[in-house]
Amino acid sequence: MDEMEEELKCPVCGSFFREPIILPCSHNICLACARNILVQTPDAESPRSSRASGSGVSDYDYLDLDKMSLYSEADSGYGSYGGFVSAPTTPCQKSPNGVRVFPPAAPPPAPQQHLLPQQPASLPPIPRNSCITCPQCHRSLILDERGLRGFAKNRVLEGVVDRYQQSKAAALKCQLCEKSPKEATVMCEQCDVFYCDPCRLRCHPPRGPLAKHRLVPPAQGRISRRASPRKTSTCTEHELENLSMYCVQCKMPVCYQCLEEGKHGTHEVKALGAMWKLHKGQLSQALNGLSDRATEAKEFLIQLRNMVQHIQENGVEFEACLVAQCDALIDALNRRKAQLLARVNKEHEHKLKVVRDQISHCTVKLRQTTGLMEYCLEVIKENDPSGFLQISDALIRRVHVTEGQWGKGTLTPRMNSDFDLTLDSGPLLQTIHQLDFVQMKVPAAPMLQLEECCTQNNSATLSWKQPPLTTIAVEGYILELDDGNNGPFREVYVGTETICTVDGLHFNSTYKSRVKAFNGSGVGQYSKTLIMQTSEIAWFTFDPASAHQDIILSNDNLTVSCNSYDDRVVMGNSAFSRGVHYWEMTIDRYDNHPDPAFGIARGDVLKDVMLGKDDKAWAMYVDNNRSWFMHNNSHTNRTDGGIGKGATIGILLDFTRGILIFLINDEQQGPVAFEALEGVYYPAISLNRNVQITLHTGLPIPDFYTAGEADPTGSVC
Repeated sequence: MDEMEEELKCPVCGSFFREPIILPCSHNICLACARNILVQTPDAESPRSSRASGSGVSDYDYLDLDKMSLYSEADSGYGSYGGFVSAPTTPCQKSPNGVRVFPPAAPPPAPQQHLLPQQPASLPPIPRNSCITCPQCHRSLILDERGLRGFAKNRVLEGVVDRYQQSKAAALKCQLCEKSPKEATVMCEQCDVFYCDPCRLRCHPPRGPLAKHRLVPPAQGRISRRASPRKTSTCTEHELENLSMYCVQCKMPVCYQCLEEGKHGTHEVKALGAMWKLHKGQLSQALNGLSDRATEAKEFLIQLRNMVQHIQENGVEFEACLVAQCDALIDALNRRKAQLLARVNKEHEHKLKVVRDQISHCTVKLRQTTGLMEYCLEVIKENDPSGFLQISDALIRRVHVTEGQWGKGTLTPRMNSDFDLTLDSGPLLQTIHQLDFVQMKVPAAPMLQLEECCTQNNSATLSWKQPPLTTIAVEGYILELDDGNNGPFREVYVGTETICTVDGLHFNSTYKSRVKAFNGSGVGQYSKTLIMQTSEIAWFTFDPASAHQDIILSNDNLTVSCNSYDDRVVMGNSAFSRGVHYWEMTIDRYDNHPDPAFGIARGDVLKDVMLGKDDKAWAMYVDNNRSWFMHNNSHTNRTDGGIGKGATIGILLDFTRGILIFLINDEQQGPVAFEALEGVYYPAISLNRNVQITLHTGLPIPDFYTAGEADPTGSVC
C-alpha cells in the first residue's frame, strides 16, 4: 500500500487529506488548503462567465477560466490574472510533492486567542468574488455566494485516508501543531480531534462548555472513530436533504428537492444505490485492464533487472576477452621484436667478423711489407758492389710483387659500418590506430511473424524479423523447408528480404519451415520451426504465361478458347506431384465436331500440336461420338461416347496409385487411362477455334472412386 500514499496527500500541503473537497476538475484539496489559496478578484473586472462551484455544474466553461490562469506562459514561478489589468502578481511556491501553489494573502494582525475546534463560525468569512485555482491542472473559477461550501466533500477519500493511517499503526500525531506535529496524548470524542499536551491546554481547556467533553487515550479514540458510523452525505444545495438520486446528465448525486425545484427535472435520474453498484462494476472492469498493464510492467521491470545483471556479466566477460586479445597482440609483437632483434644481432656479428678478418689480414701483410722494407734498407747500406748486384734483382722483384699486393681495393673496407635495415612500422602503427570493434557475434535467431505467415493452395508465405533490441548486423537470411513428408530440410531462399513466398509445394501436405540469419562472423541459430499445411483441394486456373499465343483466356483465366484452326495447348498454373486430385471442364461451345484433348503434361510439352502427340503429355481426345487415349502419338482404347455443348469432362489424377482416369458426364470413360505416373504434372488441354471450355477446380473426389477402386476394364469393384 506504500505506493498509494501519494494519492492520499494534498497537492498543497503535502500531508494526508483532511476534510477533502472535490473541485469541478475532479481533483481534490483539503478544505483548509482551499481557504488558504483563495484569491480575491476586483468586483468590476469579474469575468463574464457564470460563477461556478461544486454543485450541479458538470460541463462548466473552461474558455473564460483559462484566462484567469495564475501561471505565466514560461512558468517562471510568478503569475497573474491574464484577464485582469489591475490584479497584482503573486509569487508562487512549491508544495512538498512538487505542485506549484499560491500562498494565502497575509491576514491582518489580530490578537492571539484560543479557537475552539467545534466553532467554525469564528473563521473569517469568504470574501466576495473569490477565485480558486486547482494546484494540479491550473483551472480557475469564481466562487458563488456559498463559497467553499458549494464543493462536495470527498467522504470516500477521507475514509480511505483514515483506513490507510490506521493500517500504518504509527504513533498518532497532534492535529493542531503548526510545524512539526507532536505525538498526541488524548483525543476528544466530541471534537473528534487528537491533541498533544500543549495544544490541549491552549485549545481545549477543561473549563466552561469544554469541561463536559470526554477525553480518551489516542488508541481508544482511533478505535471509536473506526467504529463510528459514516455520516450520510447531504446535498450541497440543500443541506438538510440527503443525497438519494443520481443525475446521469450532470453526473452527480442529487436530492429530491433538487428534482422538485426543476433544476434536474428534465434530466435522467437513477437510484443512487443502483448507480453506485454500476459505477463500482465499471471501475472494477477498468481496474482489470489496468491490473494487466501493471502485471506486464512488473514483468518488464523483472526483465530490465535481469538485463542489468546480464549487462554486468557480459561487460566483465567482454572486458576479459578484450584484455586477452590485446595481450595476444602484445605477445605477437614481442615475438616479432625478438625475431627482428635476432636479425640485427646476426648482421652485427657478420659485420664485426668481416672487419676483424680484414684487420688481421692487413696486419700480417703490413708486418711482411715493413720487414721487407727494413731488409732492403740494410742491403742498400752495404758497400760491396758485387754482393749487392747478386741479390738486387731478386729484391727489386720482391718489392714490386709486395707493392702489387697492396693494389686497388686492398685498402678499402670490405664492410660498411652502417646497418642497411629500416623497420617499416608505419602500416602496423596505422593498423593499431585503426584497431576498433567489429562484428564479433553471429546474428540472433530470427522471429517468425505468425500473423503474416500463411498458405494458399500449394504456396506458402513466410515472414520473419530480427528480435527487438538486437544491434548485431545481418547480411542475409536462409529459409529452409522440408519435403512435406518429414524429410530433411533444404534451402529454398537465400537473400536480404524478410518475406518469401514458396510456390510449387505439394497439395495436402504438412511442411516444416525455419529461418536463420548470417553475417561476416558466421551463421546464427535457427528460428522456431513453423508447421504449415497446404490446401487439401487444388484451386487453380489456366496459365496465360505458358499458353500458346493463339490461346484466348477470359473469366479470370477459367474460360479458354482459340483463334486458330490448329490445336493449341494451354496448361494450369499449379503442378501436382502427390495426393489425389480431381477437376472438371465443361463444353461451353462445340461447333463442327472438333476433337479437343484433356489430360496432364510436363512443363516442356509442345504447345502447337494436339495434347498427347509427344512424350510429354498423357491425354484423352474426344469428338461427338467416341474417345481415344493418346501418349507419344500412340492411340489406344477407343471408347464409344462423345461430347457436345454442355458436356462435362472429369480428370482424376491419383498419385497414391499412379493412375489417370477420365470421366464424361460423371461416368468413367473407358478403363484406367494411364498407369505408373510419377513426377510433376500440370493439368492441360488442347483445342481449336471450334471449342470453348470452362475450368472447374476445388472439387471433391467423385463418390464412385472414394467408395471403391477403378477397374482397368472400366467398372468399379
